[in-house]
Amino acid sequence: MTERARPEQQTLGGEAAVEGVGLHTGEKACVRFVPAAPGTGVRFRRTDLANAPEVPATLSHVYSTDRGTSLVAGEARVHTVEHLLAAISALQIDNVVAELAGPELPIMDGSFRPFMLALAEAGVVGQGKPARVFAPTAPLTAGVSAGASYVVAPGPSLKISATIEFDHPLVRRQFGSFPIAAATFAEELAGARTFGFLAEAEELYARGLARGATADNAIVLDEKGVHGENPLRWPDEFVRHKIGDIVGDLLLTGGRVQAHVVAERPSHAGNVALAEAIVRAAGSQPARPIVDISQIMQYLPHRYPMLLVDRIVEFEAGKRIVGIKNVTINEPFFQGHYPGHPIMPGVLIIEAMAQVGGLLLMEMLDDPEGKVVYFMSLDNVKWRRPVTPGDQIRFELEMLQLRRQVCRMRGVGYVEGQVVAEADMMAGIRDR
Repeated sequence: MTERARPEQQTLGGEAAVEGVGLHTGEKACVRFVPAAPGTGVRFRRTDLANAPEVPATLSHVYSTDRGTSLVAGEARVHTVEHLLAAISALQIDNVVAELAGPELPIMDGSFRPFMLALAEAGVVGQGKPARVFAPTAPLTAGVSAGASYVVAPGPSLKISATIEFDHPLVRRQFGSFPIAAATFAEELAGARTFGFLAEAEELYARGLARGATADNAIVLDEKGVHGENPLRWPDEFVRHKIGDIVGDLLLTGGRVQAHVVAERPSHAGNVALAEAIVRAAGSQPARPIVDISQIMQYLPHRYPMLLVDRIVEFEAGKRIVGIKNVTINEPFFQGHYPGHPIMPGVLIIEAMAQVGGLLLMEMLDDPEGKVVYFMSLDNVKWRRPVTPGDQIRFELEMLQLRRQVCRMRGVGYVEGQVVAEADMMAGIRDR
């Protein structure tokens, strides 16, 4: 598996909004979509809570896959995100903030279409920065309980083939296979609605779920057929909706997936396990260095124990750089941080990130050996998870602005595809 950045990042060209009720809470739900800067990703902002906390749509923030996918960050939770994420993914939107005045997104008519129409009306614009892409070079598998299993094969773009099976006369065993592009998704999948069984209603209510479910926002199946007056939009609407759910849950990788996914009895838990397998595979194949340690030492003045970059694996002059730090138990700081529970100090994670950024700057200079990079400020610094011995940190930095001898950069550090740290940095170039 390789992780590569080829297409450019995209965001909304304007703002959009939808409102309705939450499928499980039954509460009024309003959400507004606003453009976001490159590298932001997909985030939910709980405007009804103090300080408007944000919840990133990433695997590390998933806390429940029970009858939908739910996310959490601190005290902020967001329920039933998969329909919106599917629309965002189909339109290949990389950066957007969904401002939500409540704990759950509106269910609308139970399909992906209302979200896709609202986002498409706002427009999609390029941002000139490379998007993050997960593309397999070899097959991989993923499986969870309840019979869900997945096979991922290399492919030029995302395609999903799925089989579902339910003991109901309208469902039985269904198969569907669709390429996931904006036009195809809009025509073949966006209108497919979520579904449930009337026999389960009492149990779901007792668990505090499906409080907002009606025959107008879901396909409700009784013993014989569809309960209510809304007919099926396709005979295989059930498998189409399951495929759409896979598209939404795969966005939790934090990038675009280019592969053929074959799913048997998919579920939200299975979809998340699949996304995790894709991310793990992306981090398991060593990246080939384009700048090794001997070259790094020609550019950076740092030496043991403060040289924290092992190699550079991607580089776009004046735009972007990707560097690797291999963390071993032999690091001197582990002696005291902490005995018996080694954790890499957060300040050193940011220092390693800054050194990678310094290499991006030094490569732009006519006389790099006569210059040195000093970092002037750090903003929006966040540590997402601990880094321990055996981890390999992948630092991705983008140049945001360069004026004379001062630049601004945005950096993110990943371990096995999971964000461990991020920061905005300002640096100046001085004579050595």
